[in-house]
Amino acid sequence: MSTFEKLKNLNLDGDTPVTMVFESGTDVFVHNETEIETALAETDTVSEFADLIASLGSTAMDAYGNYIMSEMRDAGMLEDYDREGWFTEYLTETLTENFYDQEFIESSVERYDHKRGFCTLEATVKVSLEDFFEKSPSTYGWAVSVPTENGTLTFD
Repeated sequence: MSTFEKLKNLNLDGDTPVTMVFESGTDVFVHNETEIETALAETDTVSEFADLIASLGSTAMDAYGNYIMSEMRDAGMLEDYDREGWFTEYLTETLTENFYDQEFIESSVERYDHKRGFCTLEATVKVSLEDFFEKSPSTYGWAVSVPTENGTLTFD
């Protein structure tokens, strides 16, 4: 049974928030302070995030409830899109180039010793259940959570 079918069977209100989290990481060197750049190059968190927000469009919100596309537009990140290319690839490139200027994807580094560690990138996207059903984004690899009267239910 797909995530969509499971959510429909719950008979939740259309305003119910759906939270999607994607996380991936990689081994990194920490002594040369390139851990985030390595994680950006070796994980697919940014491209998965870009694909999801491109699918959800203006309805996608970040972990803090801000509309992602509006935030990107206000920050001038969408001005160079020529409308001739692939939007997802443009978003991926823009988010990677402006990683330190955005707050949509969180990074964390676990240091094993003075030289090695592990860098994790985590993206969180929120949308209403109604918009989730309407847009039908691909959630493969994402943890999808909804609040219910018995607690938060998460589908992997």
